[in-house]
Amino acid sequence: MRILVIEDDPTVGQYVKRGLEEQRWSVDLVADGEEGERRAGSEAYDLIVLDMRLPGKSGLELLHTLRARGFERPVLVLTAQDAVDAKVTALRAGADDYVTKPFAFEELLARVEAIARRPRALASPTLVVGDLVLDQATREVRRAGELIELTPKEFTVLEYLMRHAGRVMSRTLITEYAWGYHFDPGTNIVDVVINHLRKKVDAKHGNRLITTVRGVGYMIKDEKADARRDDKRDEKREEKREPVRGSHLRTPSAGGRDTKDR
Repeated sequence: MRILVIEDDPTVGQYVKRGLEEQRWSVDLVADGEEGERRAGSEAYDLIVLDMRLPGKSGLELLHTLRARGFERPVLVLTAQDAVDAKVTALRAGADDYVTKPFAFEELLARVEAIARRPRALASPTLVVGDLVLDQATREVRRAGELIELTPKEFTVLEYLMRHAGRVMSRTLITEYAWGYHFDPGTNIVDVVINHLRKKVDAKHGNRLITTVRGVGYMIKDEKADARRDDKRDEKREEKREPVRGSHLRTPSAGGRDTKDR
């Protein structure tokens, strides 16, 4: 699950970011409304934690803009504005929940988890590729029933590949999804994470799921399952080509003898 925290107070922002990351969620932090608007519009986030008093563009303006553009993911407001009117205004503008500062992180976490349980909110369907299963609700990954321990970034990269199973995803796309746009184009961080995933996901199994497409990127695919489907299609084609048994036999004549060319 990816969360965007838009908070201009660096102490509060880092506190929230660190706490959510400890839950093994992928968290990005930005400090102004305009940058938050750009990130929310260009990247795939499952939840936004939004402060109201932001430089550049206020949280309320940003909330109005996002909802007007069709942004449907949950937004949790985190602000010092504790007046009833402020809460009502934010909720009517499209906020899904409202937490006032100062706050206990346990409460914030409980509210995030509550949003996650709502239909069409953060809880996503289980992703399956072959015998590899990724549960986005529990953040568990299993292969052939065996639990695999992953770091938050490893989970995020694997989730991205499984969402696009069978398609080649470039290093640039993977990096932007997992780390945002603040990265060195020459870094090999994607290759490092993929190498770790291979050791954890594929090393113990004969059927390797993660493949490299040289010069392009990476793909996750169950090649054995594809091969089995191809074999079945070939078998069906062969069955259609086989002549009907007995169609070559001569028709017996009325006198009991076979009719033959004389």
